[in-house]
Amino acid sequence: MAVKQQMMYEGKAKKVFLTDDPKLVIVDYKDDATAFNGEKKGQIVGKGALNNRIASIFFRLLESKGIPTHYVETLSEREMLVKKVQIVPIELVVRNIAAGSLAKRIGWEEGTILPKVVIEFYYKDDELGDPLINRSHIDVLNLATPEQIADMEEMARQINIHLKAFLADKNLLLVDFKLEFGVDADGNLLLADEISPDTCRFWDADTKEKLDKDRFRRDLGSVEQAYEEIFRRLGGVTQ
Repeated sequence: MAVKQQMMYEGKAKKVFLTDDPKLVIVDYKDDATAFNGEKKGQIVGKGALNNRIASIFFRLLESKGIPTHYVETLSEREMLVKKVQIVPIELVVRNIAAGSLAKRIGWEEGTILPKVVIEFYYKDDELGDPLINRSHIDVLNLATPEQIADMEEMARQINIHLKAFLADKNLLLVDFKLEFGVDADGNLLLADEISPDTCRFWDADTKEKLDKDRFRRDLGSVEQAYEEIFRRLGGVTQ
């Protein structure tokens, strides 16, 4: 059992702690919520505990499908033990349905099903506002090798297939989602960060009700209840 030591990093939604094992760290999920690159801030009561458990469900699912992740085990209500990785500074956004910034950018009505899966790359840099970039930008900025980009994109496509099928069984639409990857001490490329209502758009398949952080972004109310509903549909038991 890895022993928790000093904090090495604190982000918008998580704290990361070193352990006595140099290859392992502990992620502590927070209730803090941000939107629009940190311009909107608040708290969603119980979000940290829910996201920790939701992400654990997704990581275990993807591991069972052969997707390599940083997940090791869930330690407590808010804490997850993961492999220590060097995060590749690129966010991949996988889109199945037009929503959010894509709907605005291409002029399609939100909710329009895309004829093909769209995968976008964003430069992970808070000061720049995480801008949309392409492969040429990635090459110029030396953010990742062509092989890493190809591997991340292929993993993103496979993750999308597995998550869509899993969620369809729960009467949920996977509208879009963000992925981050990292390289571990042995040079392996792993899915990292989290998969949760913070990083995905989930809609009820029948009513198209939003069950994710858009309820916080757009002041729709019932934010905590939406996160609890996702956890319940994934098989979790809420208080």
